[in-house]
Amino acid sequence: MAMPFVRRDIEAAGAGAGSDDSPAAKKGKPELPGARPALTRSEAFAFAAVLALFTAGIFCVFLTAPRREFGQILRLPRSLADVRLLKDNLAVYARDYQANFILGYCSIYIFMQTFMIPGTIFMSLLAGALFGVIKGGILVVFTATAGASSCYFVSKLIGRPIVSWLWPEKLRYFQSEIAKRKEKLLNYMLFLRITPTLPNTFINMASPIVDIPFHIFFAATLVGLIPASYITVKAGRALGDLKSVRELYDFKTLVVLFLIGSVAVAPTILKRKRTYE
Repeated sequence: MAMPFVRRDIEAAGAGAGSDDSPAAKKGKPELPGARPALTRSEAFAFAAVLALFTAGIFCVFLTAPRREFGQILRLPRSLADVRLLKDNLAVYARDYQANFILGYCSIYIFMQTFMIPGTIFMSLLAGALFGVIKGGILVVFTATAGASSCYFVSKLIGRPIVSWLWPEKLRYFQSEIAKRKEKLLNYMLFLRITPTLPNTFINMASPIVDIPFHIFFAATLVGLIPASYITVKAGRALGDLKSVRELYDFKTLVVLFLIGSVAVAPTILKRKRTYE
């Protein structure tokens, strides 16, 4: 599930895009501030093919939807007001045509995460509003994990120039941290997924570039997204009381997430302590 601060990192990324320490610079391709990533012809073709495949798949999904509800389903929530409106419009449809709705919901969520489209947090709120905490939480964790995995493989194909352009310094930091934690990589990835230390979008894109094995990425994502998904889905059950998305991650909530994340890295810390002793 994309965290609320992802947009901030994307907007601020251009300021550091010219760093000589970025992987692109080390390869002899220095990036100028604000310069767009240069994809090779094969990378551009791969991106276009994946995008076309996803678009065709979503179109086929919506062809199976009842026509009278087609326009309502196609509307993506971009604000809390949209989520409230969709909840009212789709409550009956989600109950009567549950399989159709879930298929369409999953397709849109995975598409948004694969191509870093902001707004999945509103999709998570909608799941909680329509299906409740348990069922909605399972749906969100499944789609968020599938979307993150899809983004991982797309980034493996074409992600290096994009990540080097958007987050050059974060990539360098992430690479150095991964190199230090090869033995306890799963614990570290769990910590990153549970806590807002790094944006989830960045983790999805950068993981294959810094050679994080997919099985570790998948396991950490599946388990690590549960706490944040629970918070968001639970908030979806009380949309009337929610005034801003920022309320989802107040100081108290962040402290709890960091405490949970600390449990994941505790074995690494204890092992280091024994080694020094």
